Amino acid sequence: MTDLVPDRWLTFDGLANARDVGGLPLAGGGRVRPGVLLRTESLEGLSPADVARLTGELGVVQVLDLRKDEELLISGAGALAGAGITVHRLSFIPDSGRGLPELGEDADPMVGHYLAYLGDRGANVVTGVRRIAERETGATVVHCAAGKDRTGVLVALVCSAVGVPRDEVVADYALSATRIDALFRRWTTAAGQPMPASEEIDRHRPRAEVMQTFLQLLDERYDGPVGWLHEHGLTEGELATLRSRLRDDNTG
Repeated sequence: MTDLVPDRWLTFDGLANARDVGGLPLAGGGRVRPGVLLRTESLEGLSPADVARLTGELGVVQVLDLRKDEELLISGAGALAGAGITVHRLSFIPDSGRGLPELGEDADPMVGHYLAYLGDRGANVVTGVRRIAERETGATVVHCAAGKDRTGVLVALVCSAVGVPRDEVVADYALSATRIDALFRRWTTAAGQPMPASEEIDRHRPRAEVMQTFLQLLDERYDGPVGWLHEHGLTEGELATLRSRLRDDNTG
């Protein structure tokens, strides 16, 4: 597996888990094009300098917000919305009536949650993929609360669809585990609360085996992530546009 290069991380005053999906390798050569898809946690902590960098240097033109309405009411839409950037509200979790699938006693509960995003909010998942594909220029920011679960699922589907090898998709998902302490430190400082015990923090770390199992189940049930996307309305033309937007086949 190719090492994930350190400069994929993006440093901001108000974000702890921000990185460019660009730079991930493609099967057969090339890499995901940088400056097209950025993944982060929620954006309410952005400083004026962060907003200026995102809208200027990084060329952000739209945000995909995967949070529930309840989260939006508590935390707000974030400073990019206030700066006039288009925000698409695409909640991956219904406010009530979640349909968690039966997976057996040995399955990690997070796998069920990830499958539930697809079952409960499949239309929003596909719309998120379309929104990324349809922008001819500029960058898209996709985020949820911590930038690891809902964001991780959407990014994994997109990366799988454009040809990032499975082990690299899983490794990118798991990379957020290195930022969980910083996320909790930011949250607890803002709330004036102490840091949780290390066992509680560890419970929130993404684990590679969760994404691996989730994607394997998509292989078994839908002939893979692309099969799921097709079955839920993504056309071949839209898939081709997504690949054209994100693939840079001229890089080594």
